[in-house]
Amino acid sequence: MAKNCLAELGITSKPTQGPSLERASSNAPTSRLETEKRDYFVERDGVRYAGTHLLIEMWGARHLDDPEMIEQTLRESADAAGATILHAHTHRFSPFGGVSGVIVLAESHISIHTWPERDFMALDIFMCGDCNPYESVSVLRNVFRPKSIQLAEHKRGLVL
Repeated sequence: MAKNCLAELGITSKPTQGPSLERASSNAPTSRLETEKRDYFVERDGVRYAGTHLLIEMWGARHLDDPEMIEQTLRESADAAGATILHAHTHRFSPFGGVSGVIVLAESHISIHTWPERDFMALDIFMCGDCNPYESVSVLRNVFRPKSIQLAEHKRGLVL
C-alpha cells in the first residue's frame, strides 16, 4: 500500500544520490496530484520554506512513563495542528523507564523521548503545508503540565 501511495505522488522507491527519492521520469502526468502541481512549501510573511520544525524541551513534566497516554496526546496534538496521521508507534523501555514515540504525518512527523527519572521530555514537531505546529504545544502543555518549556523554531528548506 505504501508503494501505491508513493507512485500516486510520482515518487519511486529507488534511492538516487543520498537519501532522497527520485521523481518518476515520465513526461506525462502520472496522477491528479502531479497534474495540479501541488506545492506543499509554506509562504508566510514573504518567506518561502518547506515547513516549520519545532524543538521542544519540557522540564517538570508528568505522565512520562505512560505510552498509551503519550500516544493519545501526540495524536490530539497532531489533530489540533490540522495534520493527517499516517502511523503511530510508542515504545516503553522498561516497566519504569522512558518512552519514545513517533507519529508519522502526511505533513511530516512528531517525535518524543522521555526521561521520567528527570521529569524531562524532548519533542520534535515538523510540519509542512497548511498545518500549524504551534497549535500542538497547548495540547502538550495541558496534558504534561511542565514547570518550564524551551522551544526553538527552525524554518526547514528555506528558499533563498
